[in-house]
Parts: sequence; C-alpha cells; structure tokens
Amino acid sequence: MLREVMRETSTTQSDLSRFSGVRQPSISGFLSGKVDLSDGQLDRLLSCMGYRLEVVRRSIVPTLTRSERRSWLLHRRLSTLLNHQSFGEWCPTLERNLDRLRDRVTGQPHVRNLDRWRHLVNRGDLPSLHRVLTGLDRDSIEMREVSPVTGLLPDEQRREVLKMAG
Repeated sequence: MLREVMRETSTTQSDLSRFSGVRQPSISGFLSGKVDLSDGQLDRLLSCMGYRLEVVRRSIVPTLTRSERRSWLLHRRLSTLLNHQSFGEWCPTLERNLDRLRDRVTGQPHVRNLDRWRHLVNRGDLPSLHRVLTGLDRDSIEMREVSPVTGLLPDEQRREVLKMAG
C-alpha cells in the first residue's frame, strides 16, 4: 500500500523521509517487508502524501494444519484452567519441562521461543501466557511448537479435546 501511494503521488523514499522525519533506510525496510510497519506508522507516512489509512475489521477463519489446530485446541483448554493458583501449582512441572526441552531442542526459532517461555514463566506473566496459549498468529503457533505445558491438562479433558479435534 505504501509503495502504491508513493507511486501515485510520485514520492521518492528521500521525499517521504524529508516529509515524515522517518529515516530513508527505515522506509526502505518497510517497502521491502524486512521491517514491520504498524497501522499507526503507515497512517503517519500516508498522511505525508495526502492519504489516510482505513482499517476494516472482519473476522476470518485462519488456515491451520491439523497439528496446529489440535495444539491450539489443547492449549486453549489449558488456558481455561490457568489462574494464579493453578500457575503456582504448575510451576515445578513447567520448569522441569523447560529444562528437558532445553536439552533436546536445537535451531531457531525454537531455542529463542524456549527462552521466551522461560521468561514468561519466571515473570508469572499470566496475560501473555494466555495470549500464547490461545493466539492464532504465527508467533503463538511457533511458541506452542516447543510448549512446556505437557502433563498439565487432566487426561480426561485432553482426550475430550482430541476427540473434538477429530
């Protein structure tokens, strides 16, 4: 969208940099997709060229593999059980699972995601844990690929979720 408006308005990266105060290498990164551009940043850049951003919200069903969907359903069920009390009870298991995974997991993004899990557990960051357990964004899906929650969901609930998942 940014590239399209720049073309329509004959605005160069250098021009946009001067108008907006955003460094030209950052604009280049936005255009190449190497740097994420938030809606607020995009709106600011568009306004420098006489345009505004309109964001239309609608729900969509994401495309998940069978494995990703099963994992999401299991983690979502676990999220319903997550509260301050259960988290306190789960911490020893989470720590053991993180240690076990650390010995077995290699490569990125898995090693980085294990570090992120450990950080969330050490901080007791329940809102972020809920987001990772239930999120359908690529980041949450990849976090769940090295999830330390094995053994926390009661077996009966686990079987129920797997049956529902098909």
